[in-house]
Amino acid sequence: MPQPNLSYWEQNSFIGRPDLLIIGSGIVGLTAALEYRRHFPSAKILIVEKSPIAAGGSTRNAGFACFGSISEILADLENHDEQTVIDLIKSRWEGLARLRKLVGDENMDYQPTGNFEIFRDGDNTLFEKCHAAIPQLNELMETAIGQKYVFKEQPNAIQHQGLGQTQHLIWNKSEGMIHTGKMMRKLIDLARQRDILILNGVTVENLVTENSQVVAKLNNDWEIKATHAIVATNGFAHQLLPDIPVRPARNLVLVTQPIIGLKIKGAFHCDAGYFYFRNIDNRILLGGGRHLDAINEETDEFGQNKVIKTALVKFLKEVILPQRSHTIDRWWSGILGVGEQKKPIIEKQNDRLVVAARMGGMGVAIGSSVGVSAVEKLI
Repeated sequence: MPQPNLSYWEQNSFIGRPDLLIIGSGIVGLTAALEYRRHFPSAKILIVEKSPIAAGGSTRNAGFACFGSISEILADLENHDEQTVIDLIKSRWEGLARLRKLVGDENMDYQPTGNFEIFRDGDNTLFEKCHAAIPQLNELMETAIGQKYVFKEQPNAIQHQGLGQTQHLIWNKSEGMIHTGKMMRKLIDLARQRDILILNGVTVENLVTENSQVVAKLNNDWEIKATHAIVATNGFAHQLLPDIPVRPARNLVLVTQPIIGLKIKGAFHCDAGYFYFRNIDNRILLGGGRHLDAINEETDEFGQNKVIKTALVKFLKEVILPQRSHTIDRWWSGILGVGEQKKPIIEKQNDRLVVAARMGGMGVAIGSSVGVSAVEKLI
């Protein structure tokens, strides 16, 4: 049956049966499309995205090329066996290497700045625990990523960075920063160069597998019938696949107007990674704090939580820019995909459909590898 309000040309060149339909145009979806094209040079590949720009987490993160702060890794060791933690770190490290190779360091302004973890007034117990674990974790990191002496205390950097209410800093030499917007622009360019069609403003409301095909019902009463499909919507995956063990988690972010003489250089974490900040274009970008109201932040609705907003403003004023005047330029929120486990979900729902979700806040690090693994499930 012809679809309503769809011309012959639209059906033939845009909507008509793709070999692969990808739902979600973030890092996972774009990488999956590029990997599928590598295997199938003449395949018809279609990506549909509900937003004008992929707005879940891929374009709304802080641009950290990270694999875990020291306190975060210690927390993981308390909840997982050592080999599982090593495998997690290794997958993030290899994922970053894959992304850098695919996009190119110059195309996403990759900067190997390292990453500081802040220990504030009152964090002495946590610091002593982390400090004592440096030799153990350096051995673990050498096993996981082949880098020696990754963690090191750097007390002299506190004054140099102009930080307030900070007692200790532990440096991770192997992390860095990227420009998220440039990275995504390059991925989109690569997809278009390889004849991968991206349709924005398209919401998939229902997804079923029938008669050896995947049928996606769209918000405009159209439908797409595809040979295979990948759901790459991370924190939104439950909307189409409610039984998938992934929960949405909203994250709030702010950026200041430019600050003359800004001392802060590099990337920073605090509170096991729940607070994070960096410099970008002489501005401070600060985000996180969802652990302060975790229940209410378990949502896929964009917005601002007053409790967290107040905490971020306080952190900015007292820790990052003490006694420095500043003006907040804008706020935004992103949606992560989390769960009881930190390992991402890459699963076949049937012979035609794969889901790739639950990045756990590490989408920059593992998204490209997850996209490749999703395609491997289909071929």
